[in-house]
Amino acid sequence: MRCVRADCPGSYGPEGYCDECGRKKPDKPLASVPSAASPASVPSVATVSAGSTRASSGRTRGSSRGGLGAGLIDIARVPLRDPATAVMQDPKVAEGRRYCAKCNEAVGRGKDGKPGRVEGFCPSCGTPFSFVPRLHPGDIVNDRYEMLGALAYGGLGWIYLARDRNVGDAVTERWVVLKGLINTGDADAMASAVTERRFLVEMDHPNIVKIFDFVQHPDPKTGELIGYIVMEYVGGHSLRDILVARRAEGARVLPLAEVIAYGVEILPALGYLHDRGLIFCDFKPDNVIHAEEQLKLIDLGGVRRADDDVSAVYGTPGYQAPEVAELGPSVASDIYTVGRSLAVLSFEFRGFSTTYAHELPKDVPLLAQEESYHRLLRRATHKDRDRRFQSAAELSEQLLGVLREVVSATDGIARPTLSRQFTPERRAFGTGAGEVGEETVAELRPSDVAAGLPLPQVDVLDPGAGFLATLSVADPAEAVKQLEAAPMSSVEIVLRLVRARIESGDLAGAKAGLDELAATDPFDWRIDWYRGIAALAGDNAAEARVSFDAVYDELPGEPAARLALAAAVECTGDVDAAAKLYERVWRVDRGYISAAFGLARIRLAAGDRAGALSVLDQVPDSSSLHIAAQVAGVRASLRAEAHALKHDDLVSASGRLERITLDVERRARLAVEMLEAALGWINGSRLPGHRLPPGAKVLGHELSERGLRLGLEQAYRAMAQLAQDPDTRIALVDRANAVRPRTLT
Repeated sequence: MRCVRADCPGSYGPEGYCDECGRKKPDKPLASVPSAASPASVPSVATVSAGSTRASSGRTRGSSRGGLGAGLIDIARVPLRDPATAVMQDPKVAEGRRYCAKCNEAVGRGKDGKPGRVEGFCPSCGTPFSFVPRLHPGDIVNDRYEMLGALAYGGLGWIYLARDRNVGDAVTERWVVLKGLINTGDADAMASAVTERRFLVEMDHPNIVKIFDFVQHPDPKTGELIGYIVMEYVGGHSLRDILVARRAEGARVLPLAEVIAYGVEILPALGYLHDRGLIFCDFKPDNVIHAEEQLKLIDLGGVRRADDDVSAVYGTPGYQAPEVAELGPSVASDIYTVGRSLAVLSFEFRGFSTTYAHELPKDVPLLAQEESYHRLLRRATHKDRDRRFQSAAELSEQLLGVLREVVSATDGIARPTLSRQFTPERRAFGTGAGEVGEETVAELRPSDVAAGLPLPQVDVLDPGAGFLATLSVADPAEAVKQLEAAPMSSVEIVLRLVRARIESGDLAGAKAGLDELAATDPFDWRIDWYRGIAALAGDNAAEARVSFDAVYDELPGEPAARLALAAAVECTGDVDAAAKLYERVWRVDRGYISAAFGLARIRLAAGDRAGALSVLDQVPDSSSLHIAAQVAGVRASLRAEAHALKHDDLVSASGRLERITLDVERRARLAVEMLEAALGWINGSRLPGHRLPPGAKVLGHELSERGLRLGLEQAYRAMAQLAQDPDTRIALVDRANAVRPRTLT
């Protein structure tokens, strides 16, 4: 059947999804679901789900909210609905969804204008089929569950809503969902049901639908006992339904922050299954329900043990990992399905089950704008499963980091957090503009970056972690000796030895140690990190850029990875790319002062003095480099091309310097810089005809040649009094004498 979307040339496949735009074939028009910013409640929609055991009472909650949104964004709650309104009034399976359970050939299709049969035999293999509900309103199953009606038809058959007569009273009732099989002749479906009974009754996680029971009931026609799984009922909406409803409103995709928050919320449920040796297999937006302020993972029919090589594997084209057919499902294949689901929800993913069944499309504006998110999706959906995230917790950690970046970039509010992967930066680099002394270096030096970047956290489970905790020598050469004589060998000891060799200048030895580790574990991102630091120490910024780019691919949610890449990129001369990275780091975490100086340095070089000052003023008062940032701000205020400096800039810089707490010598040095700049402006750079306002002063001195020369004289004499070297003192006095007004001819 052709897609119902007017501008889509695709057709619906066996699973009911369009092979071009990826949208699900609607059984009937879907009511609107409010966006995250909308306060409207959700109209009643017939949605299959599992979740809360109570129906909506019509009450509304106050401002309290669940964990959805990770405390970073607010997502509109989806109210529960009356279960009685969820059942299908006329339960039917669309002809386009009717397939033989054994050979997967089309069955029950109409001909010559006549509707297809809902029961019969497959013309290809002779297997009987039936798309008629086995249970009807009023039926009692297992002397306990009273049928209310059919909710929907799923991949493994009809799903029913029932009332548990053993639980409840005149005030409250417990509604449950019964899930049957496609037909009694489907061995794979029966095995899947047995799998659910065996593994999932004991599962207990707040984000996973609860399996209460496994019961049997005779088929009304054959008398054969049919198995049913009894699950809790959730009266919410699937993420797929929410997406379709938003599209109907004109919002073609869900907001990125909302999509990421959904991923962060549901990943612990997958991790819960993985920790118990179970693979979900068929994760997709249809199988995640948003009910009130919580997500629920539903449709557990495809769950199987990780070591199960016999049971049928269930999956959905466009979501299933490419290696599943050959290698079987795994934790990595579940990670793949999560990545694909995030992609489908966050941008228009046409052809996701055909043209781009196993890759991401190119030229997607969102992915070009959100580089960290793009890298996360690339790793999660990598064709090589060894290159993907290796656990739900690992993906969740990086996804949360990307969420912090996305939200901070939107509202400008920093959202720092302690990293489990990196230490803070050891020292800020590239801060020369904020230093006052005899020799200050304003440009960024690769060696300074190597010495200042954060370091990977030590794995406390490593056998050598205890030994490293006792290592306290500061001298790199001595550290090399002690590490080479370590009583055991471990990855952490080798990495620490690599670091000591870099610091002692033995780059060849450091490289040999990293090559040794790479031969054992080529996927350890710490190898690339130290390769990048070694390259910077050797003044090879291009090589460092390659190494840190690889780390960013592995850890897209870590600001430290972006900071390292930004510095390496700047050292190669690609300042535009560096500025973008610096800005993203600084927006999310004001603890990375190097990012602030880097961004200000690049903006100032590009002539954006206001932008540079804005960043420097954001360095918090609590930072040890707050004064350095203000000093850099003073210098930035004085920097301008010919005729670009104005008296307002001089007055502003003067006020900034007067507010800074500096010792006498540094204040005098900075005063000399400012007064010389002002004097140069008065004598040569000032626009012809420019009038100074009456009473304008710089550091308390009149903004005139005489006033500025008097100020310079005082500053030089103050420096001379503090000079320890006689020759330096004499030189400063000579300068004072040369600049004083009465030496003018």
